[in-house]
Amino acid sequence: MTPVELSRTVLCAVRRAVDDGELDVAVPGRADVVPPGPGGCGDYASSVALKLARPAGQPPLRVAEILRRRLAQSDGIGDVVVTGPGFLNISLRGSGDSLVREILRRGQRYGHADRPTGQLVRLHAPHEVRAVVVMDAVARLLRSQGALVRTSCAARPEPAWTDLLNLLGVEVDAYGIPETPAPAPASTARHVTLRPVPATPPAEHDLTPLGRDAARWALLHPAAHDRPRITADHLVQRESNPLFRVRYAHARTRALSRNAADLGFHAEPGDVDPRGDTRAVVREPGVRQTPVHDATPLCHALADHPRVLQAAAAHHAPDRLARHLVVVADAVLPFLVAVLPRGAEKPSAAHRARLALAEAAGAVLAGGLSLLGIDAPEHL
Repeated sequence: MTPVELSRTVLCAVRRAVDDGELDVAVPGRADVVPPGPGGCGDYASSVALKLARPAGQPPLRVAEILRRRLAQSDGIGDVVVTGPGFLNISLRGSGDSLVREILRRGQRYGHADRPTGQLVRLHAPHEVRAVVVMDAVARLLRSQGALVRTSCAARPEPAWTDLLNLLGVEVDAYGIPETPAPAPASTARHVTLRPVPATPPAEHDLTPLGRDAARWALLHPAAHDRPRITADHLVQRESNPLFRVRYAHARTRALSRNAADLGFHAEPGDVDPRGDTRAVVREPGVRQTPVHDATPLCHALADHPRVLQAAAAHHAPDRLARHLVVVADAVLPFLVAVLPRGAEKPSAAHRARLALAEAAGAVLAGGLSLLGIDAPEHL
């Protein structure tokens, strides 16, 4: 169950409580679910009971208990615990198993819309290199969420400009000033002009040595209101470079799959305790037992991917996706050391399940990089 699906489940619990007459409130449009804070437990937490208490005229703990009983009966919910003044702490049933299966089934399209929405979005960018790269990434994000997108740029397609766009992997459907949109409801299209803070001149010349991947990352990773840094730092292969960490994490997941095949086993989604599997520890003579690394941050980051894609598309903010990929990479890299057997250890169900989780992370990283127009290497 993804955070989006869990949010709908929480809203359904509120609606049932209202229909049964236990709560006299207007059903909110959304219910935020987030990782539990200090003192919390489970996979996710929601403060919806605290927000509904005053309109309902009841104490928060009473509202939380009403919702807890209904949530505990919902499909996919393992347990619900009320903590603090009225936080709902929700544990999902088989959450890691089902999440990994869903990601591996969808592959790089995990988080994409199942079908076209019929919405037409016309994106326009001024004659500026960062604007057109952001427009290209926003178009990819909107298409991933089912929209039909057309792009235009104010520049003329001169040879030097065309060569630069080819270097950056940008495709523009039309050039010139877009036509004035017809008044609604005659036109169902949305017209959006993207104006991020431009790159420092002469960015066109500075981008060429970076190549496509590093140049796009340099322009897309900062928020639209921040000025991007066009430096060679985006090429260095060390931990301080976020792009390197993301691409390295993906390459490591692919290497693990190859190494596992050499050892004679493959990925198989299973019940991986996100807090560490006590059945699977390193047991070597004279070596202290080392528990599997906590996979909770990784599971949360992977489950949050569809919401991040929706938000990045809706707010025309590819930087949200770029920062999310860094979060996924930073969560998966410590986990990868526990995937393969060590020493005389034989591959077990736990190893296959952890490999499946690593491959799911690799699919999310590859899919996210693709939406940013950046290559996800098999080797690095």
